[in-house]
Amino acid sequence: MSKHRLSRINEEVKRVVSEIIRNELKDPRISSLCSVVAAEVTPDLKFAKIFISILGSEEEKKSTLTGLNSAAGYVRREIGERINLRNNPEVHFEIDKSIEHGARILDILSEINKKDGGNEA
Repeated sequence: MSKHRLSRINEEVKRVVSEIIRNELKDPRISSLCSVVAAEVTPDLKFAKIFISILGSEEEKKSTLTGLNSAAGYVRREIGERINLRNNPEVHFEIDKSIEHGARILDILSEINKKDGGNEA
């Protein structure tokens, strides 16, 4: 399968899963501050890894991940109905920490700028 086609499928799966989480899942464990960052579908279309970002405490993150994993079968079925693929990918959710990591780096850089701000000539 070409890389271009696989990247289009990844984006479409990301869009569909995001829509499902936002509009259809009513599980109280799933945080409203949950967003889909990326989706990676294997070239054989059998597995899809969905990366999510959750704003909140560690307890909220674990709870949201548990709720999403329990709804994985529903999400898989909906992907199959909305996207015409040869195989219906098995869905696995993972927490993406890149946004947190980026925010932490920005905090560190701003702290360095505060310390070095008076030393520049």
